[in-house]
Amino acid sequence: MQSTLKSVARLLILGALVSPLTAYALFEQCLDFFPKQVIPSTTEQGRDLCFDDFAIYYSPRDKKPIYTVEHLHPGDLLGKHPRRSNQFYEEARLPANERALLSDYRGSGYDRGHNVPAGDMFTANGMAQSFSLANMMPQAPRNNQGIWAKNVEEPTRQYAKRSGHELFIFTGSVGNQGSIGRSHITIPSSLFKLIYDPAKNRAWAYWVDNTNDAPMMPPISYSELLEKTHIDFHLPLNQEPENSQSPHKVGGWYPVFFDRDSPEKLQAILSRAQTGHVRQIEIKYDRNTELAQQLAKQLGAAANIPIALIQATPPNFSAIQYDRNRVSVLVHLQ
Repeated sequence: MQSTLKSVARLLILGALVSPLTAYALFEQCLDFFPKQVIPSTTEQGRDLCFDDFAIYYSPRDKKPIYTVEHLHPGDLLGKHPRRSNQFYEEARLPANERALLSDYRGSGYDRGHNVPAGDMFTANGMAQSFSLANMMPQAPRNNQGIWAKNVEEPTRQYAKRSGHELFIFTGSVGNQGSIGRSHITIPSSLFKLIYDPAKNRAWAYWVDNTNDAPMMPPISYSELLEKTHIDFHLPLNQEPENSQSPHKVGGWYPVFFDRDSPEKLQAILSRAQTGHVRQIEIKYDRNTELAQQLAKQLGAAANIPIALIQATPPNFSAIQYDRNRVSVLVHLQ
């Protein structure tokens, strides 16, 4: 009799672990994180994980998020923030064969890149939970610590603080350029962050290549993101405003980083300038005077717009190691 009970118990546990593995997530305990409590649609099978301040649709195959979602209010970000924990941990709610492991990232050459940023967390539990490996993706180090932190995550937080109303933020990654660790965590080729502002009936997304030298490009439209990710976020947009992807509305400029002379990046800037939508270009540098002056000369000769050459030492910030030889070309739009 006891053996029979044990067998039944094992079957019940197995059923509980297997049943959530579906392309139809439930998120029964955290529907309030989603606009109108409507969950995105995707053909990718995953597990829905609810946390105190965010939710994750997790891929057991890729061992990283398919997407994460946050429901942000200005007061959450303007208040006192909990201390950053930095205690990464393996997600015990996942079956052992579906978890990312701490050892998978060691020596891999990739950072444990947050999908839901620790900087968005406003409770101690949320901060601690944001370091679950279920919230991580293998991310190129300079991408994670540079362009993603400074030109995606921080501008999103600043917009949330200024907006004065609720926002919904989806973050994720797509593509496959290999894997790391014994668990074979998929290295994504591209990263995205979708911002939905219900008060203004607007949505736009950042799209960044997962490389150390990825250029920062203008935000893309909501419809473009759906085509790239094959995820329908079901945002209740009555009608997407014309040019809602335009970076004017999220800052009016975007940076392109140069570690060396790059004809491809230079041509991309010039092509944009030739459309008549570029108002000014600023070239900021710290130590690499030669490259900065070379870029100023090349852009000045080919583009009939003002070029400003500015030497600037980046601020000290313990979480980011700056490449002081990098030159940033800031493209200001009309």
